[in-house]
Amino acid sequence: MADPKRFEPAPAPARPAAGGIAARAQAKREAPYLAALNPEQREAVETLDGPVLVLAGAGTGKTRVLTTRIAHILNLGRAHPSQILAVTFTNKAAREMKERVGHMVGEIVEGMPWLGTFHAIGVKILRRHAEAIGLKSDFTILGVDDQIRLIKQLIEAEKLDEKRWPARVFAMIVDGWKNRGLTPDQVPGGEAASFANGKGKKLYAAYQERLKTLNAADFGDLLLECIRLFREHPDILKQYQQRFRFILVDEYQDTNVAQYLWLRLLAQMPSTSVIPGRAEGANPESSALPPSEGVNLEATWDEPKELDSGLPPAAAPGMTDRKNICCVGDDDQSIYGWRGAEVDNILRFDHDFPGAKVIRLERNYRSTGHILAAASTLIAHNEGRLGKTLHTEDVDGEKVEVTGAWDSEEEARAIGEEIEQMQRAARDEGQDHPLDEIAILVRASFQMREFEERFIQLGLPYRVIGGPRFYERAEIRDALAYLRVIAQPADDLAFERIVNTPKRGLGDAAVQMLHDYARKQRIPLTEAAAIMSSTDEMKPKARNSLRALMENFARWRKQRDTLPHTELAEIVLDESGYTEMWQKDRSADAAGRLENLKELVRSMEEFENLAGFLEHISLVMDTAEGDSEQKVSIMTLHSAKGLEFDTVFLPGWEEGLFPHQRSLDEQGKAGLEEERRLAHVGLTRARKRAKIYFATNRRVHGLWQSNIPSRFLDELPAEHVEVKEAAGGTGGFGMSGYGPSRFDEVAAFGSKYSTPGWQRAQGRRGAGGFNENGQPRYVPDGVFNQDEDYGDDASSPFGGRAGGATSSPPPLGGGTGRGVSPSPARPSPSKAS
Repeated sequence: MADPKRFEPAPAPARPAAGGIAARAQAKREAPYLAALNPEQREAVETLDGPVLVLAGAGTGKTRVLTTRIAHILNLGRAHPSQILAVTFTNKAAREMKERVGHMVGEIVEGMPWLGTFHAIGVKILRRHAEAIGLKSDFTILGVDDQIRLIKQLIEAEKLDEKRWPARVFAMIVDGWKNRGLTPDQVPGGEAASFANGKGKKLYAAYQERLKTLNAADFGDLLLECIRLFREHPDILKQYQQRFRFILVDEYQDTNVAQYLWLRLLAQMPSTSVIPGRAEGANPESSALPPSEGVNLEATWDEPKELDSGLPPAAAPGMTDRKNICCVGDDDQSIYGWRGAEVDNILRFDHDFPGAKVIRLERNYRSTGHILAAASTLIAHNEGRLGKTLHTEDVDGEKVEVTGAWDSEEEARAIGEEIEQMQRAARDEGQDHPLDEIAILVRASFQMREFEERFIQLGLPYRVIGGPRFYERAEIRDALAYLRVIAQPADDLAFERIVNTPKRGLGDAAVQMLHDYARKQRIPLTEAAAIMSSTDEMKPKARNSLRALMENFARWRKQRDTLPHTELAEIVLDESGYTEMWQKDRSADAAGRLENLKELVRSMEEFENLAGFLEHISLVMDTAEGDSEQKVSIMTLHSAKGLEFDTVFLPGWEEGLFPHQRSLDEQGKAGLEEERRLAHVGLTRARKRAKIYFATNRRVHGLWQSNIPSRFLDELPAEHVEVKEAAGGTGGFGMSGYGPSRFDEVAAFGSKYSTPGWQRAQGRRGAGGFNENGQPRYVPDGVFNQDEDYGDDASSPFGGRAGGATSSPPPLGGGTGRGVSPSPARPSPSKAS
């Protein structure tokens, strides 16, 4: 009979003993992923024990360090994949991190369930312990629209005026409280009193209670409820503290208060001692204690007073501070304070984790020497930073260029022509400067409009990143819809868009009645609305609102014949209530939308009448190109973080615009330092060329004003900067040796849409074609006959348009074609001097 012991399972292999032959041999092997690291990066990867802060400057290989560190932990067997917590800010960054680690260590990365965004990991924890916070594991995560609907119900229940106290505004206030880790009972009285005559805290508490009833959580709850779970159930907190042997955090400088508190709770290392007040082996459910009787974690919640004195916060009982946590970030790139990010989180890392090792990554692999020197000197003026100096082993390259333009129109013209010149110079040398490697980074979105207009004139393809193109923005489309209905009452699509914008009590049912009547009578919606506003088919409130709207349109059409079209646009936006709607909106983007509306009115000055402007808009909207075509990127500085380009243009470096006056007024010195960090981010996006522009005159709120160049310009090092003159001189006023731009003489071309640049753009769509690399084939200016009429050609993008319109839009620029504009005249050089 066989010995039964022969069939017993073999014992699991023991891990190599410390100091043994296997451990020493394992330590001797050189992992291939370490060979590509520089000494600072390698130190950051191999320093695995204790708290580590990696200060990674722009372009220094931050992502490589983070992913290689994870691979190194797994390769050495220091932790299983499920014992590593790695948090990022975006799903894209999490996917990229997982892919990179997978390339280094193989499929073992698939066993990392705790690699993801803060909120993705938070919801995973909450679903496991939902009952402990009053939810079920299948709870719903509400979107913004559902949040607002729920808050509206609560406001109505309190018999408050929703127009005076908008639900959308309170939703933003609640989100801000949650980002700061505040539950309803922790909201300061002064803040709670700022909404609904002091009922803010009561509404917040009712909102949270209602969420529990619905078995739901909003986005902010995914961390706030997690924090509450850890505070009220120390046994659950201890489970996760023991589970995560290594914690890694990306972009630590962008964490808000709630994310900071969540990390602090997890990163305090539990000792082997039993939690005070709880017997070893006791049932957690039966021995649950209130926070005051369990582990005292209050020091990780309220602002530690010790931080003010420079002393580290006291550790909670039963905790030590020796946790293997590694935070990677750059205090010089903390630019999201307006959405709750706290740069202080990274500045006080060594106070939160005593004995932390700080490793600086200063060797830049992106930008040339002059660009890095300029960026480093600029950011050195900030006091709230830990300090590092970027350097490169690459060539110095071209100096940072600073160019002053007469006004914002010349700024856009000069940049457009410089891009064309760069491409011509590259072609003359048999090279290529792809448009995809060129970016224009603006401080405020309203700056984009003039660049879009100019690039259309030049035939330069472009894309707007981080938002729609100017004329595709919702507020611009709404404003244009009002103007379209005035110009063409039969424009049903435009009327339907604004009939209940802003809200007038004309819901879907009322609009459907208008549609049914219009189809039955075969008349436009505006005519149907005029008829139905005098009948009894609609409810009184809807009927009265509709009648008032139609009376407004009738009055505006009469004013069109007597008032300048720019003044009419302002009247329409004001009397319709559209401007007031955005003035009352306290959302973060409301101010930007109002700026865009002002920019829209300003753009109308270049046209003789409303019809010419609307025709121009229809042509502009028709210039969309295929996504495969190379394009210049236009975006805000905030949207540019994490991106890089060969050539970066930085327009608008003027006091009041950059640094932005609102940041200075609201945050003072802290706001100025964040604006300077934003300038640092802009400069370090450039690999080879950084070109800064400022305008002496800029239209602000409809009025021309003289500008002072940004204080940031004088903070740049003179030896790394070259001051240049705009290629277009002084906007065509003849004060420059370069002479006026060829685009200043609009009359020579007859129409802006028959300029060589525009013709070249159309040639690219047709005869010009594309090269094998997808770049539009170059068509010399002389190929097209500027006297030839392209507007009637059947192959023209405008041919065959409904209505058979063949007339050219009115000319632009140079002060011509402005007709009876009521706005102040464009300043002349003689007046300025």
